[in-house]
Amino acid sequence: MPAITVPLHVSRPSARWRPALAGLSKLAAGQARYVAVYDFSRIDRIDGVKAGVSARLLTTLATDMQVSRERLFAWLGIARATANRRIAADETLSQDESERVPGLARLVGQVQKVVTESGRLEGFDAARWTSEWLGQANAALGGHAPGDYMDTADGRALVSGLVAQMQTGAYA
Repeated sequence: MPAITVPLHVSRPSARWRPALAGLSKLAAGQARYVAVYDFSRIDRIDGVKAGVSARLLTTLATDMQVSRERLFAWLGIARATANRRIAADETLSQDESERVPGLARLVGQVQKVVTESGRLEGFDAARWTSEWLGQANAALGGHAPGDYMDTADGRALVSGLVAQMQTGAYA
């Protein structure tokens, strides 16, 4: 098995961390594989978060979602100055931030998977659709936008549940 190069400033990650780190580093390098991030095991997600996620993933997400970095930072509850400093210095995010950022990438992967399973993938841009949906008021959230909830674990679970409800045709 070839060695995995992981540009996440982690010295000697354990073999168990490599799948999560490799997937997150591919996103940070612009090779968006959001469904792969969505499909990570819980252990891989935890290990990847503990190892730290490259701040460059913020730029990749903003570009893929066609949204300003400031809007993305607001959704994730990350201070603009902190995010910009870490991106410029090519640093990793804190553990808390490292949990929120892949959480958004997982949501894009979930949307991609839902559309793929419905058989209507042609011309669909999951990242762009997700960014538009996150910014729109949603009746199921009492008129709040789903993006308002992406900065907490419970909020991300709530928003992910709404995507799952859309897949089944339930009210979302």
